Amino acid sequence: MSKLQSENVREAIRVMFKESSEKKRKFRETVELQIGLKQYDPQKDKRFSGSVKLPRIPRPNMTVCILGDAQHCESAEKANIPAMNVEDLKKLNKNKKLVKKLAQKYHAFLASEALIKMIPRLLGPGLNKAGKFPGLISHSDIMADKVDEVKSTVKFQLKKALCLGVAVGHVEMTEQELFANINVAVNFLVSLLKKNWQNVKSLNLKTSMGKPQSVY
Repeated sequence: MSKLQSENVREAIRVMFKESSEKKRKFRETVELQIGLKQYDPQKDKRFSGSVKLPRIPRPNMTVCILGDAQHCESAEKANIPAMNVEDLKKLNKNKKLVKKLAQKYHAFLASEALIKMIPRLLGPGLNKAGKFPGLISHSDIMADKVDEVKSTVKFQLKKALCLGVAVGHVEMTEQELFANINVAVNFLVSLLKKNWQNVKSLNLKTSMGKPQSVY
């Protein structure tokens, strides 16, 4: 059972949308869900990690690069999706700086089956260290759908601090779209926690440039 009060969330969304429309920015503001945890010891308790697909894409500007075999690179070119083949990866020559630069250039990666096994050998641990090891794309997948799926997925990962933040939407969504995303994200996060809602200290929503709005 979700302890989120729908009306509080909707009110927070309205306030954020109002603030954002009054002070228009030159970019599309992202809405972030900020979570504070309690009764959790990152040293002793299991650090959780999990991903969930949201109903709507929270960050449309997110870039996904395909590390593909010939067929996937061709499909990517047709769909205007950035792609790299084995030769491109070999050129990086396991150079840490170049691999790091690649990891910073894109938000996420998808790789063909033939390539995914070769990535540690071709690139070393760089992508993995950046938390961007590629997802798998098969030939039966529709590339654009798969890319959208990656864009719709948010990851919750507890590190050393008891606070987390994930993008759940942007200010050009409708209230209902953002509300649905927030609901899915919060309920999934709570399901990852050892004592569920008892571990949640606070939940805030915040636009890129706005003030945090408390919802729990």
